[in-house]
Amino acid sequence: MLNDFKAFIARGNILDLAIAVIMGAAFGAIVKTFTDGIIMPLVGLATGGVDFKSQAYDLKTKAFLDSTTFAKALADKDPLLMYGQFINDVITFLIVAIVMFFLARYAVSLFNKFAAAPTPPTGEEVLLAEIRDLLKK
Repeated sequence: MLNDFKAFIARGNILDLAIAVIMGAAFGAIVKTFTDGIIMPLVGLATGGVDFKSQAYDLKTKAFLDSTTFAKALADKDPLLMYGQFINDVITFLIVAIVMFFLARYAVSLFNKFAAAPTPPTGEEVLLAEIRDLLKK
């Protein structure tokens, strides 16, 4: 059983998957920083200085919170609908989806380019073709 497990782990696709997961986590951190540090401040500037992270609705007081009451409500552990964080996460998801779409498109075009290029025949294939041609004569 241990040998089977070693063979399973040693397969290239398992290692590729592990690398992809690690790269995906690193890419997610980069996108989150990009969204929180660059995109959302620009969106906030366009919307008149609104900080989406602190946008919430307090279910206890039934009121929309601003940035000052948001911190107090969080400290008091009031039940909050944090729709601002949801907006942030949707924007982050859209950025990741767009980047992944363009990466996938580029990869498919590369695969198609390599698949379209004919491979030269091997020496064995050339020899078999010559034998076939001789037998036809």
